Amino acid sequence: MNSQALTTKSRQRYITLAAAIAVQLCMGTAYVWSVFQTGVANTIFGGDNAAAGLSFSLLLAFLSLTSGIGGKLATTFSTRTVIMVGGVILGAGFALASLVTAEHPWLLWVTYGVLGGTGMGFIYSPTIACVQKWFPDKKGLVTGFIVSALGFGGVVFTPVIEYFIGAFGGQGVGESGTFLVLGGIFLVVCTTGGFFMKNPPAAPETEKIAGTEDSNMKVTAPRLGQEMSPTQMFRQPAYYLITIIFMLACMGGLMMIGFAKPIAVAKGLTETATIGVLLISVFNSAGRLIWGVLSDKFGRTNIIMVILVGNAILSLLVSKADGNWIFLIIGLIGFFYGGLLSNFPSLTADLFGPKHMAANYGFVLLGFGAGAVIASQIAGYYKNVAATDITLMYPAFTIAAVCAVVGLALLMVLKKMTPSQK
Repeated sequence: MNSQALTTKSRQRYITLAAAIAVQLCMGTAYVWSVFQTGVANTIFGGDNAAAGLSFSLLLAFLSLTSGIGGKLATTFSTRTVIMVGGVILGAGFALASLVTAEHPWLLWVTYGVLGGTGMGFIYSPTIACVQKWFPDKKGLVTGFIVSALGFGGVVFTPVIEYFIGAFGGQGVGESGTFLVLGGIFLVVCTTGGFFMKNPPAAPETEKIAGTEDSNMKVTAPRLGQEMSPTQMFRQPAYYLITIIFMLACMGGLMMIGFAKPIAVAKGLTETATIGVLLISVFNSAGRLIWGVLSDKFGRTNIIMVILVGNAILSLLVSKADGNWIFLIIGLIGFFYGGLLSNFPSLTADLFGPKHMAANYGFVLLGFGAGAVIASQIAGYYKNVAATDITLMYPAFTIAAVCAVVGLALLMVLKKMTPSQK
């Protein structure tokens, strides 16, 4: 390959990376749901925190459910097409959410949750897989960059959302207009960014999938670490282990993301409660990048083990933190949670190969989606019980700590099954 071709390829991969970061920033709005939580719960769902929180968990659940579909469509059509279509669906979902009233509250689950999550699902794993293909030697680093952009989106959009809620009438009134503004932003940014997303030229010598050798050779079953299609991956016990571990590992982080602001308010920090949302977004973003970089050096499973231990300890400390100390716990929970979102995509590629990573990781994300629904319902139930006495919500985080410990035990089983994985 001549120097001009190398320069063009190098330029294209950084254009792709920049486009992916722009698109993922928009998806970071999922992590500022707690800014909407109280207003939506009171005005649309009659004060039911669990019902309002279901909007957020459905968005994450459908992100997970449709990521595999988006990954498969990206291989059938193109990454560019799927991401642009995802941007249209995402923008439409938020725009339609602005029309929901208390007369038909379930429509928020359909618009914000189902449509918004589907749009994000079409964008999420194809974006990560595309960039990983451009940087095969730095999977952990670039995955960290991409998913940290998603986390940083919470930092970017929190003040934007707070401003528009205030401009449109304040809490309980301004959420509808804010949904409409966000829908327009997502439509423009995601379709424009998607236009610049495309896979690198295929290297023929790396395109063979394990188990599909030349016709004159014996066909053998694929092993972990080799290229696998989703169908082949489903035959591996490691797939079910990694998916269940993902579900258990994310509980504490998802509970805090959905209820950071209400928790801070209940602890008497009404004037500064939004700091909790900003902190979890900042630390979430930093954790995705830092843990992703560390995983390239120390191994995915080793890093995930550290994260699970941290999650268990921090979840238990929620009940102990008073005053401004709760902000430190919120930030650290976001930091450790962020590491999960940068390491599980890379671990998926390590175990099942990079070629079908967009589809494979989409199916691994089913665990994350299940965790999102379970976590929001547990946290929402205990928040309803707690009312103004936040101490009654602490059993939710004890459950999250137990889940992290069980996930750690399962991860040790996975590590024994895959001795080549650190």
